[in-house]
Parts: sequence; C-alpha cells; structure tokens
Amino acid sequence: MEFSEYFPIWDKLTPRQQELIAAGLAARTVRRGAVLHSGGADCTGLLLVKTGQLRAFILSREGREVTLYRLFDRDICLFSAACIMRSIQFDVTITAEKDTELWVIPSDVYRQIMEQSASAANYTNEIMASRFSEVMWLMEQVMWNSMDRRVAAFLLEEAAIEGTDRLRITHEAIANHLGTHREVVTRMLRYLQRENMVKLARGAVEITDRTGLEALSGG
Repeated sequence: MEFSEYFPIWDKLTPRQQELIAAGLAARTVRRGAVLHSGGADCTGLLLVKTGQLRAFILSREGREVTLYRLFDRDICLFSAACIMRSIQFDVTITAEKDTELWVIPSDVYRQIMEQSASAANYTNEIMASRFSEVMWLMEQVMWNSMDRRVAAFLLEEAAIEGTDRLRITHEAIANHLGTHREVVTRMLRYLQRENMVKLARGAVEITDRTGLEALSGG
C-alpha cells in the first residue's frame, strides 16, 4: 500500500501540496531497539507507521524512563517534529519496540503544508489533543493509582498488544514503561504470583488469572 492510503487527509490536499510531501517523503525500515528521535533538539520529522510498533517516552534527570504512549500501524507521531510546535517544552525519545516500516515527512515540509491547509492544521490539532489526553491519563495513573494497580493494568495492556497471556518481557522493561525501579516491579510481580494472578519465569510473565488482574486494575 502507498503512503496516500495511510495518510488520512491526503485527498484533502491540493496537487501541489501532495507533490511537496511526495518529494520530501522518506521510507525507512528500522530494527527493534533503534532510536528514531532523541529530545527536543532533534527535529526528525513526522513519523507515520506502516507496520510495526514505536514507543514514546521521557527520561528523568536520574535516567528513569516512563512511557507516554505507543504507536502502531497507521499511527503518526508529531513529537518527533517538535520544532514546528513551539509550545512543546519537554523532550521525548522515540524508539522502535519491534522491527518497523515507516515514512518520515520532513518538518519544514509539514510546517508549510499546515500553514496552507486548514485540513492539515485541524488534523494536527486532533492528533495533538489525543496525545495530550494520553499524557494526562498517564499523570492520573502516576498520581492516584497504586503500583500494583498500574502493574496489573500494564500486563493486561501488553497481553492485548501481543495477543498472548505469556509475555516475553523483563522486570526492567516493565519498570521503564511505568517510570519506577526494577525492584519495585519485582516486588509487585511476586505479590501477583502469590495471589495466583501471574506466573513468573526468566524473562517472562504469564497471566494466569485475567479476571483477578482486571479487578485489581480497576478495569
């Protein structure tokens, strides 16, 4: 499938605007673990995922990570082009969680399109509102939910993404997603194992009581 089939407002752009995007568009294939964007000083451009999975996270001064959101097929990342949105005041890192095919729209090209097209400007605002809603939801989780609830919710989300209850994931990786220490996650997982909700193995967590996790997570 072509880029035009993945970009929702393609048909709302003028032929000249379509030409501008097509001329600057770059297709990329990245391996799992690759860093696509690193901080506000890096103006990579807009990322549109064809297939795969990306992760957007922020990094504290102490080096602790917390996941803001994930990007899947057909999702677009605006924070990788933060230089065209001066109101963004925090640094976001984008990495590939799986081997990923994507397109990169240069920041200067997209800025020009936004200035010319009301459809592009409205689409950008909708995506930005959606992303900030996800960030606000994350803040609520951090401020008001206990860590056992957050771990339970994360495991259920991960199982939904992977399509399996046996998750190949380390305690360190879970801690990075949730913005906490590995030891905290290990303690929570051992508690869940004692409650027969999960079964732990080296580099893996298996959900054994989905109903119990859902009740604990509040979902």
